[in-house]
Amino acid sequence: QVQLVESGGGLVQAGDSLRLSCAASGRSFTFYVVGWFRQAPGKEREFVAAISRSGTSTLYANSVKGRFTISRDNAANTLHLQMNRLKPEKTAVYYCAAGLVTSGGSYNSKEEYIYWGQGSQVAVSS
Repeated sequence: QVQLVESGGGLVQAGDSLRLSCAASGRSFTFYVVGWFRQAPGKEREFVAAISRSGTSTLYANSVKGRFTISRDNAANTLHLQMNRLKPEKTAVYYCAAGLVTSGGSYNSKEEYIYWGQGSQVAVSS
């Protein structure tokens, strides 16, 4: 079991930056690929970014590439998402997730993730 708790959400203006964090507890954090997903009102949960167990490989959704940076600190059992140049149409609840993604799996598939945080609201005003 892994427990995930997000923090750092809030209300910002378009173009601002925000940093989300996710604190993990329970089974060893390094067992898992971890990622961020988001869900806007009335929409499906979508992939944002993911990072490998060692932190050496990352994957981003095209819509955030170049603006968002995912990172992990395995010694501190934390995951971060630095979000720059936020856009108002991307107001959503952001979730961190952990999964045992195998070599044949997909980092961007939510079905690969078995543990989820409760979510952190990010609202971007225009």
